[in-house]
Amino acid sequence: MSKLFISYSRLFRLSGLIGFSMNPVFGALSLSQIGVQVPLLTLFFLLFIGVLKTIHGSVMNDLFDIEVDKLSRDPSKRPLVSGDISKNTAIIIALLTVIITFAIFFGYFYRDMPSFYYALFCIILAAVVGNIYNKYGKRFVGSDFLVGFSEGIFVLIGAYLVSPNGELSIFTWVIFLLIFNQYLFMNMIIGGMKDADHDFILRVKNVAIKTGVILTKDKKIHLPINFIIIGLSIRFVSAFLVFIPFIFYNIIFELWEIFVLILIVGLVILLTFKLFSLKSFSQHKKVLGLFGFQGVLRYSFVPFLLMPLIGLASTFSLILLPLIWYFIIIIGSKQDIAPNL
Repeated sequence: MSKLFISYSRLFRLSGLIGFSMNPVFGALSLSQIGVQVPLLTLFFLLFIGVLKTIHGSVMNDLFDIEVDKLSRDPSKRPLVSGDISKNTAIIIALLTVIITFAIFFGYFYRDMPSFYYALFCIILAAVVGNIYNKYGKRFVGSDFLVGFSEGIFVLIGAYLVSPNGELSIFTWVIFLLIFNQYLFMNMIIGGMKDADHDFILRVKNVAIKTGVILTKDKKIHLPINFIIIGLSIRFVSAFLVFIPFIFYNIIFELWEIFVLILIVGLVILLTFKLFSLKSFSQHKKVLGLFGFQGVLRYSFVPFLLMPLIGLASTFSLILLPLIWYFIIIIGSKQDIAPNL
């Protein structure tokens, strides 16, 4: 496997690319509740928009964080830090993702209807919010909410692009909030923990540093109780959101489907307690494995939530597609190019 491929794989977060790109697909499928049937080709283009979004966000994040990443052992492997890929090349890639995205918007999805313009407004808003975070996110506490919003809004984009009259379903809004919560936790809690060593040195303003999270040079970590409470609160809100459709809106789930959702939620909560019981990050691969397993479980919330609408086969397809992609990339590369969480 060539060094150049490995470098671009790390820049694009290639191993997690499909999992990070499914939000527009989820948004479109959420309208099955109100009778919208989405063609496979449309789902492909929505996934492609998600892929372009993920690549754009990853590249812009690395561009803005070059100096910060030089101080951290893991992100220092990133190709813009090592010089394997130039800043000018990264800028060109970021611009191309924007151009191709709008070409798909107007070439495939254009309709002179309010729902199209809602989607267009949402994608512009997501780009603005996401890049505000990339540039200024380390300067004020709570900027993680911008990440959650900019990712969650792609659920609305996917829904609006296929909605015949701009109508959304309760599933659309629940999935939007779930994605928002998932990225909020990933950025505020997991990101805050693993970056606490150099964030403190750089005087980054975030929830982890503000509440007193300490990660020493020998990878010992101290988590104050208020930080743990914030993290658990985010998790329990997600757990509540999963059950809104059939508790408050009488959506019919099979008993075994409810059981599976309860099981997944329980495992995520259990692993969250496991995460907050960590005393050291010295066993790097074990910690990343814990992060990754939580990510897989969190991701599966949405496909299982959609099961009554899209059926068992489609649900497992949505779950397996990112996993198959991940293993193909990891095994094919024979190197550690897993996304930096």
